[in-house]
Amino acid sequence: MKIKILFALLLAGLTTYAQNTTQEYFKLTRSGFNEKNAYETTAFVEKYFRVPGNSGFNASIYYVENILKKAGFVQQKQNEVEAPLTYRIEKRPMKNNTWEPVDANIDIVGETQPLISFKTNRNMIPINCGSTTADGVTAEVVFLEKTSAADLAKLDLKGKIVFSENHPSRLLQLATNAGAIGVLGYAMPRYTQPEVHQTSIQFGSMKANSEVWTLLLSFAAKEKLKAACSKGSIKLKVSIQTKIYPSEELTIVANVKGSIKPDERFVFSAHVQEPGANDNASGVGTLAEMARLTAELYQAKKIVPQRTLTFLWGDEIVSTRRYIVEDTSRAKGIMWGMSLDMVGEDTKKTGGSFLIEKMPDPSAIWTRGTDKHTEWGAGNVTEKDLFPHYFNDFIFDICKAQGKFANWTVNFNPFEGGSDHTPFLQSKIPGLLMWHFTDVFYHTDNDRIDKVSAVEMKNVGISGLTAAYSLISADEQTATATVSQVKNDALARLKTEFELSKDAIAKGKAVTDEKHIIATWSKWYVDALATINKMPVKAETTRVGSAIKFATNEVEKQTKIYLEGLK
Repeated sequence: MKIKILFALLLAGLTTYAQNTTQEYFKLTRSGFNEKNAYETTAFVEKYFRVPGNSGFNASIYYVENILKKAGFVQQKQNEVEAPLTYRIEKRPMKNNTWEPVDANIDIVGETQPLISFKTNRNMIPINCGSTTADGVTAEVVFLEKTSAADLAKLDLKGKIVFSENHPSRLLQLATNAGAIGVLGYAMPRYTQPEVHQTSIQFGSMKANSEVWTLLLSFAAKEKLKAACSKGSIKLKVSIQTKIYPSEELTIVANVKGSIKPDERFVFSAHVQEPGANDNASGVGTLAEMARLTAELYQAKKIVPQRTLTFLWGDEIVSTRRYIVEDTSRAKGIMWGMSLDMVGEDTKKTGGSFLIEKMPDPSAIWTRGTDKHTEWGAGNVTEKDLFPHYFNDFIFDICKAQGKFANWTVNFNPFEGGSDHTPFLQSKIPGLLMWHFTDVFYHTDNDRIDKVSAVEMKNVGISGLTAAYSLISADEQTATATVSQVKNDALARLKTEFELSKDAIAKGKAVTDEKHIIATWSKWYVDALATINKMPVKAETTRVGSAIKFATNEVEKQTKIYLEGLK
């Protein structure tokens, strides 16, 4: 008993030391992160409809480069460890042409006001859509309530414009075969509340090099065109101007070299492509300011990173996956990955909440209690896909601390996938996503700078950097404090799951199934505790190993009590 008490006292002292270190990092990031810088970068990037290789995407990359250069990063000549602060722009030829929109307009012949215009709805032109002639085209429009091949075969569509309440890509091939010149369509999910936000259009794409153009309509434009069609035959004048040309794909990578283990690293990733302000100009802007501040603190010797900190901007998933898989020796040193995607939302306007998407834990399989998936939807996670690691709880606790300090709402969701955290996980590297959802303006042309909050970006940037600084220079004290934190989180989760399982059994669920859920959570946390052994930079982990063993025993003891209590 005395040994246990002494060990607990020692652990409490180490925890206090680690907490003080984290608080020092919080002070540096809270005072140093300039949200105006992040906002200005976001405002620059969101002006463009960004597709890899097009002028807006490349302008965004070079804008970030200028920020890095001013901050003290030097262009890498041979390798990334040749200087403490380096950056490089990777250039790759693209197999396919890039694309960018220029202008578009749809007029109902005989009316003075346009049905819809690129000036107000830049998402009306799907990616890869070609151009009409400079003067546009005028043709009769045919509204299709039924869109099967058999129904289309009965209609004369040659030289006409097809209109339906479906995504135009679904009708493209059928319309092409029928001799139509264009397709108008509509596709807005319910969570975007199109009846309320009637001018929104979610961006889309179409098959490249098609002879038939397609355009997307907002709810308001769709309803107006339907009403016009119900009154009889009408004609539309449509003009579309786009650019399609060969280009190269750009990715920019910046590094702050670690002083002890430069080959081990924390990687932040923010994708540039997509046309929105929150998605994902806000990620680009937040990460650029995080890199600038890190350089400032490093040069002032206020931080001394012992592992490398990497910042990456590029094409979503593609650039991150390439960074991981193209250099196997580098990949072995990636210890953590973090995706910044849709991190700047003014939640009062968008309706979203800041979320940390967890690595696959049992909540992705058994989603119950206060856990819930977003409208993005659950991923297909099985028990073999579970990824036990302390990273989930470590990041969530850092964000909660900032939330308490700044009165900032922090939530989480079970794993769903779909952003730059997935390549890390696919390569067995811990990876998390910082984002917001549900957002009524998600992927729409109403996702503009007025929906972005500089304060929200600051909270995300502070949390991300404080966590990264703590991990890249973690010592035994940091690790033992994390053991205590994860153990407490494990016990809290097991208590929650035990109560949920008791209720489930009372409602007729099988006892064996409920015990399996408890046991799976227990194993997940026991395995997560074991991963903390690799956290300290220096491999002196005797104390850490003892702390892990002590915590594991507590978790397993409590698990046994809960399993015996389920009858």
